[in-house]
Amino acid sequence: MKRRTLLAAGLAGGATLGLPALVRAQAIEKPKVTIAVGGKNLLYYLPLTVAESLGYFKDEGLEAQVVDFAGGSQALRAVVGGSADVVSGAFEHTVNMQAKGQRMRAFVLQGRAPQIVLAVNKRTMPNFKSLADLKGRKIGVTAPGSSTNIMANFVLAKAGLKPTDVSFIGVGATNAAIAAIRQGQIDALSHLDPVITILERAGDIQIVTDTRIVAEADRVFGGPMPAACLYAPQTFVDRHPHTVQALTNAIVRADKWIQRAGPGEIIKVVPEGFLLGDRAVYIDAFLKSKGALSPDGMIPEQGPATALRALASVDESLKDAQLDLAAVYTNEFVKKANAKYPKG
Repeated sequence: MKRRTLLAAGLAGGATLGLPALVRAQAIEKPKVTIAVGGKNLLYYLPLTVAESLGYFKDEGLEAQVVDFAGGSQALRAVVGGSADVVSGAFEHTVNMQAKGQRMRAFVLQGRAPQIVLAVNKRTMPNFKSLADLKGRKIGVTAPGSSTNIMANFVLAKAGLKPTDVSFIGVGATNAAIAAIRQGQIDALSHLDPVITILERAGDIQIVTDTRIVAEADRVFGGPMPAACLYAPQTFVDRHPHTVQALTNAIVRADKWIQRAGPGEIIKVVPEGFLLGDRAVYIDAFLKSKGALSPDGMIPEQGPATALRALASVDESLKDAQLDLAAVYTNEFVKKANAKYPKG
C-alpha cells in the first residue's frame, strides 16, 4: 500500500515537473524582437503600423521595436548586420538574397501589389511622351537598391532602357521626395503613397505606371508580384518558430482589420506625422492603395517566379541562376494565423 502511494506520488511529481518543459516548448523564444523597415510612414507598410498601434504584437506576447530606415535596402542591411531580427520589406529581396547565397524567408504578406508609382516631373519634363524620354534623366527612389529602384529598372527595361541610362537619386520616404520634385532636382519619381497622392493632387507629376492597381501590377510584371512582407534569415525562422508565429498572427489581424476599416478609423490609428499635414490627402491615398493590401497575409505561389523575372530583367546574373524558389517563402504560419483569427 505504502509502495503504491509512493509510486503514485512519484508519477504525480514527474507530471508536475514535465509541465514547465511543455510550457517552455510552446513559449515565445524571443519576446523582444526588432523589426527593420524602410519608410514606415508609407501606406505600403500600413499593416505594420496598424499591428503596432492596435497592440496586436503585445497581444501575442511580443515587445516589438520597429526601427525605421530611409529605404528597404537599408532595412535589409540592418538584419544582415545583426542589428535587427526581421525585415518589414519588399518580397523580392528574399529572391535576390538567395542568389547571393544568403537564405531569407518571407512568412506573412502585407501587400499583394507593389503600390509603386512611376511618375514624371511636369516642371522639368513638360513635353514627356514616352519612357524613352527618360534617358539621361534623374529618377528619385526611396533609396538605391530598394524596391522603388527595382520597379523603376523593370519598367525602364520594358522600354529598352538600361539602369545605366538614367541616374537614380535617393530621396527618402517623406517630405524630401516631395521637395525634390518641386525644386526640379529630379525628373521622375518611383515612389509610394502618401507622397504620390500629394504630388498628384497638386498637379506636380504625370503618372506613367501605377501598381497601386492590382490588375496593372499583374500586367506590368506578368503575374502576381508580392510586395511588403515580413521576412527573416532562415536561421531565425528555424530557431524561433513561436516568435515567427506571433509576428504572423499580429500582421494577419492587421491585414483583416484594414479591409474592414473606413478612412476615419485609419486616421485614428496612424500617427499624426504620417499624414504629412493633410488628412484629406492621406484618406485619398488610402482609398487608392487599399485594394493592393493583402486581405489575409497569404503569399501567392506564383509570386517568387514573378519576382525572379522582374529581377532578372535588370540583372543579367539572375537569368541563369538556379534558385530554390520554394525556399524564399512559407504560408504555414499564415494558415495557422487565419485559423486562429478567422475574422481578424
